[in-house]
Amino acid sequence: MKKPFLLIIVSLLIFSCKNEKSTSSSDSDIESSLIRGEYILIDNAGVLKGKDFIYGVIIDDMAHELAKKVKPLQREEYDMVPVVIKGIIKPNTEDGWPQVVEIKEIVGVSEPTEELPTKIKSSDSLQESSETGHEGHNH
Repeated sequence: MKKPFLLIIVSLLIFSCKNEKSTSSSDSDIESSLIRGEYILIDNAGVLKGKDFIYGVIIDDMAHELAKKVKPLQREEYDMVPVVIKGIIKPNTEDGWPQVVEIKEIVGVSEPTEELPTKIKSSDSLQESSETGHEGHNH
């Protein structure tokens, strides 16, 4: 009897604490959203990619700080690293992604869990490989 009652109370608390967006357009009035995705910063262009979204990242001190935390976990230069941030999603007024995110807080950074992506050799390297034999094949 106590468990269902406790579950109902916890559920009510969670739903009653849901953030309401104000009608004001001021950043100080907009609540940050918790966002999970993969982050990369290359040549002053940042991207945050999730399961069903891709945001450009507003490049500021927080974006550079996140890049510093991500860098040691990258296996290769263009690896995206899983992160959890709090940020404000805004429409993009410039070229690029339709929406951008302004990072307000870095919640966490974790190691990539997937294997490295498949590498495709150029036709030049394939031609060299075929001339020298069946290198890389286990017969």
